[in-house]
Amino acid sequence: MELKENEKLDIENILKDLENYHPRRTGWTWRTFAPDIKMGPFTYKDESEPLKKSVALPSAKYFDNIDPQPLPVITTEIASGRFEDDIRRMRMAAWHGADHLMVIRTAGQSHIDGLLEGTPQGVGGVPITRKQLRAQRKALDAIEDEVGRPINYHSYVSGVAGPEVAVLFGEEGVNGAHQDPQYNVLYRNINMLRSFVDACESKKVMAQAGMAQIDGAHNANATAREAWKVMPELIVQHAINSLFSEKVGISPDHICLSTVPPTAPPAPCLSIDLPYALALRDLCGRYKMRAQMNTKYIEASTREATVTHVLNLLLSKLTSADIQSTITPDEGRNVPWHIYNIEAVDTAKQALTGMDGLMDLVELKKDGPLFKDAREIKERACLMMEEIVQVGGYFKAVEEGFFVDSGRYPERNGDAIIRKMDGGVAAGTIYKRDKDYMAPVTAHYGYNNTEQYNNSSRKDAKTQRGSPSDLIDGCTLEKPEKIQYIDELDDEDNVNVRLCASAPLRENLLKPEMEWSRDGTVLLTLFIPAEKRVAQAAAVEIAKKMNLENPVVINLEVMQPAEGCRVEVKGVFPFDIDTAQLVIPPEPELLSDTEIRTAIAARPMKVVCATVGDDEHSVGLREIIDIKHGGIEQYGIDVHYLGTSCPIEKLLDAAIELNADVVMASTIISHDDIHYKNMQRLNNLAIEKGVRDKLIIIAGGTQVVPELAVKAGMDAGFGRGTHGIDVATFLVKRRKEKEK
Repeated sequence: MELKENEKLDIENILKDLENYHPRRTGWTWRTFAPDIKMGPFTYKDESEPLKKSVALPSAKYFDNIDPQPLPVITTEIASGRFEDDIRRMRMAAWHGADHLMVIRTAGQSHIDGLLEGTPQGVGGVPITRKQLRAQRKALDAIEDEVGRPINYHSYVSGVAGPEVAVLFGEEGVNGAHQDPQYNVLYRNINMLRSFVDACESKKVMAQAGMAQIDGAHNANATAREAWKVMPELIVQHAINSLFSEKVGISPDHICLSTVPPTAPPAPCLSIDLPYALALRDLCGRYKMRAQMNTKYIEASTREATVTHVLNLLLSKLTSADIQSTITPDEGRNVPWHIYNIEAVDTAKQALTGMDGLMDLVELKKDGPLFKDAREIKERACLMMEEIVQVGGYFKAVEEGFFVDSGRYPERNGDAIIRKMDGGVAAGTIYKRDKDYMAPVTAHYGYNNTEQYNNSSRKDAKTQRGSPSDLIDGCTLEKPEKIQYIDELDDEDNVNVRLCASAPLRENLLKPEMEWSRDGTVLLTLFIPAEKRVAQAAAVEIAKKMNLENPVVINLEVMQPAEGCRVEVKGVFPFDIDTAQLVIPPEPELLSDTEIRTAIAARPMKVVCATVGDDEHSVGLREIIDIKHGGIEQYGIDVHYLGTSCPIEKLLDAAIELNADVVMASTIISHDDIHYKNMQRLNNLAIEKGVRDKLIIIAGGTQVVPELAVKAGMDAGFGRGTHGIDVATFLVKRRKEKEK
């Protein structure tokens, strides 16, 4: 299946013939280091190989759209609840540089003791099923070809169906997964014995499939009352799961610590988080680091979340990160917008690339508080581990409230999570295997009756044992054609029904969308000059009067208690836009640099320009005229700049005196439509002086709407995003038109 960059993903085509699809590759893939890579005018020290196709950062347009890719794998978490829409988000994320797409499953699956069939719509995540996995992995195969880089597909091996899910993931080409029995015990109240026994089997299967494993220790940050105090415990949780995983058989380079800085604004984050990061990497340095921002204290402000994210990225650069997560304001808002996934990926890409080569320039001070504090954290972690051993091990420590207490070890606040060894979900479900027990699966942990297959053809070099799956001519992990594919079972809640309902919109009708295809959801940002409660109520009423349905305030920030609030309202746009009825202006045809220079050389052009009225802004106009900024001077146009706050009369008189061809007025201030009023005065005065037909008169500025500028008497208006070549092209073409 080949994708074309100017065509939408064909979801129906992806779903076609799924019963015969099998993943073309398994196992985790790290990025390829490309030291001293040259891109455009720059040489980068810490980047990976670039993509074949991508969307560069906005300002990259000034550098021929180069798109350097940092060395760490970049994650984005996706959880819209409809897997067919998540596929589209995956493609967008991959084009911006994400190569670790983490599909968050519904929380309720932790307590389901078997595999789900079909693909119902989820709430707070996607129900993980074979069809969902297969469709998304199939789509990612094509997206990989499109962007030219392997993409790691990820979900969660947890809950009482953990081993079954691990097998499912191995069969369907999932490349990475969260697997940490402590997560089950502490945060899902699954029986300790069952959780750890299941984890052995799950990790063994993951090891055979070459999957990367991420642990769940970061959840302590999200549950402790004072997250910055649980740093020693975080290290203990990381250490327990990492060594446990290695003993079961997962390679250290596939064991990843989900390390999360424990602070959030307005804490002095670097002075607290950096010692912790050093301590963790010192004690657990044989494993990989997956850096994620703290979401416990996150608010709905995208600005605050972005700053927190960038500070966390600095932490990653000062220490190390093999995988860089990009948890976004989705978690605070509970609104998983497409755009925030992409913005978070771009934030990581921009920040890490901006810090390229940083460690060649700075070093961490070994004398002073940094290494002293890191040593103290390590000492506390080691003491905690020693006490766990003394009281009788991990299970006993959980029963006695060692985890998650918000005291900084050895301090205890008595607010720990306590679980009982004989309690929790699936208690009493562990049974000793019979002597003739045999699991005909190659990746099997623990006792397995070997007499029946020790003489089989595929013997292990170390144990001289054969594979139990030889008895059935290979298991499903080795022979995917043996997998039994079951399609959706619900006649009403399934992807085909959803696609049928949205079909008209996908043909020639449009709606804005947030997370689901044409869901109509929009975000309205308002400043309301009233106190908080009034502003909130008023915002909802404003949205209703704008015909938005189901308006909800998702963020409110007080600018000043008496003066007003910034309010963000989510609502549903209830109308369809028929694309066939749209009047779409043609794409502007720009002349080439050579064509403009040739025209100006043949017939010189003189321009008189200024920022008019009481406007002191000059930067925008200078960018349009100055050769330094790619302005019109570079084409040989003779420019006379009169400065700022220039009266209309002075500008026009100068044009007459200099026998100019063009008058150019820059105007930023727009109060009382003064910018359009000044344009009208300029036009009227030129008519009064009898020079209007002789002159080309144009105006520009960030608040200028081109159509309104023409209505005010200008030959053309230029708004936000205008460049010198746009203006020069118009002037050459307009002069040619006037000569006809």
